Amino acid sequence: MNYPSALPLAHVRLTRGFLAERARLVRDVVIPYQWEALNDRVPGAEPSGCVHNFQVAAGEKPGKFYGLFWQDSDLAKWIEAASYRLATHPDAALEAELDRLIATLGKAQAADGYLNTYFQLVEPQNRWANLRDCHELYVAGHLIEAGVAHFRATGKRSLLAIVCKLADLIERTFGLGPAQIPGYCGHEEVELALVKLARATGEARYARLAAYFIDQRGREPNYLLAETRRRGEEKLPWHMYFDGLATLQAARPVRELTEPVGHAVRQMYLLAAMADLARDLGDDSLRRACATLWTSIVQRHLYLTGGVGGEPYGEKFTEPFDLPPDRAYAETCAAIGVIFFARRMMEFGLRGEYADVMERALYNNVLSGMSLDGTRFFYVNPLELIPAVAKRRYECHLVKTQRVGWFGCACCPPNLARLFASLGEYLASQLPDGLALHLYAEGELRFTAAGRDVRLAVRTDYPWTETVAIEVCPAQPAEFTLRLRVPGWCRGATTTVNGQPVAAAPVDGYLALGRTWTAGDTVNLTLPMPVERVYADPRVAPVAGRVALQRGPVVYCLEEPDHGDNLAAVALPRTAVLTARAEPGLLGGCVVIEGQGVRTRRSASLYQTEPPATVPQALRAIPYALWANRGEGEMRVWINES
Repeated sequence: MNYPSALPLAHVRLTRGFLAERARLVRDVVIPYQWEALNDRVPGAEPSGCVHNFQVAAGEKPGKFYGLFWQDSDLAKWIEAASYRLATHPDAALEAELDRLIATLGKAQAADGYLNTYFQLVEPQNRWANLRDCHELYVAGHLIEAGVAHFRATGKRSLLAIVCKLADLIERTFGLGPAQIPGYCGHEEVELALVKLARATGEARYARLAAYFIDQRGREPNYLLAETRRRGEEKLPWHMYFDGLATLQAARPVRELTEPVGHAVRQMYLLAAMADLARDLGDDSLRRACATLWTSIVQRHLYLTGGVGGEPYGEKFTEPFDLPPDRAYAETCAAIGVIFFARRMMEFGLRGEYADVMERALYNNVLSGMSLDGTRFFYVNPLELIPAVAKRRYECHLVKTQRVGWFGCACCPPNLARLFASLGEYLASQLPDGLALHLYAEGELRFTAAGRDVRLAVRTDYPWTETVAIEVCPAQPAEFTLRLRVPGWCRGATTTVNGQPVAAAPVDGYLALGRTWTAGDTVNLTLPMPVERVYADPRVAPVAGRVALQRGPVVYCLEEPDHGDNLAAVALPRTAVLTARAEPGLLGGCVVIEGQGVRTRRSASLYQTEPPATVPQALRAIPYALWANRGEGEMRVWINES
């Protein structure tokens, strides 16, 4: 298991509903589509070069390296996603395709274990020479994660052997020994990968290597600064202009951080690794650092949609409460990193706030990153968009006004694929005395409690409906505790067991139902989902005087197809009645929020001294995750309130 408490992927099956449909889309459409993209066979999409590069490095074809120096990582993430798919839905053709690809990787690998097609084909003399910028260990980390996922899914050691050989080279190369490099990667990722490798192989030395990278980061003398000087560079790159090496979380030791800093994806991957190591090594100082940064992120740096990273220059965290909606970077990968960190925080103790944040990021920022047909993607996820402005202003130059088929830097699409292919690891936790359910989706889960095999059958249309029905089916009567998350957004939840009301209250966000369960016992959980208005702390200056709408875990937005352009002229009166209504034919089937608003009339002059006139405006808000599926147009999460 990737997490100590996660159920094996084969023991979780999503069958119907919102999350199940996204998982099916990834399984049946996204993974095959991305394979075509990685082979440069998608018309009109930016080329990838990933498979080509490995084939050239393996001597299977002539050619030159194509793409960015971290290009290999896109293919590694796809292998990971495809492996998760095999774990839940065996597919002989896909497995054979992976076998052929892994054989190519094996031929491309150098005799000493090195595997990175950019440096093998372009700069073989510069291995490990630019750890600050060139992502060698980042790429290695994604290859290691792919190797672990493939081994767990298939039992085959073909890719695992390749990545163990690579990890052994890294272990020999890096450290504080006289012949070793006392450095670490500018982009964290290998740290969390090494923990996974340690768990999969039982080799604790890989976890110790991860701990070395964590402990060495930011220490004096600063390795990355010394490396910069050694290359004769007088100053750091442009994207580090304000934060310096803090952009890479490398300005000081990680245990000293009290606010998230720098590149958002790197910060979240670092925190995921810190949490893993804190648990596996019993490192209480790392655990405390994780808790401190968790609190800072969720209280001062988290977008309403669950995204992080408000500054496009360097894809970074910025000042506390600086969360501009139109210039939000909120990279899809960063929100996925939020989910990684939140899931790992649950290993320290079952607290609903971790699952609340995980759910918020999943249902909003992450899902915004993929179109309804699974073939187009967002890298940047703003909370407000005027297409003409976004196309012109430099600070928005990475914002796409519509999803695209692929990116030259395509980290996000395969990251989405591997998350949704492994979604079963996020739904529940096996506990010593039973099971905890974190996310609600229709399907079946199998686990062991009190020495008995137990099957849970979950029936729900969550997040559109308020009810979750759970049938508990142990093979024989079994005494255990079933813990159900009561989301932080929910007030007035009610529960029955076999029709009898449960009087107990949730503790730390979970309702504990302990009893001797027999086959056919049924739990019904009702989570009221009124339409709610959300207001930001006034220190979030760009949205002062505005309101957002949410229902359950879903954040809503206004979109141009429903209201015309100039959404800034639309306001929601504070007294307006808002209702939720199911729209089965809209955007794959969803619930919309409707109400009566007002629209400010346009003026005859740019400025005027008289209050502008208003006219009625019917409002229909759609789930933020589903925006930009009806063509290019304006979008707005934070609405003016009148």
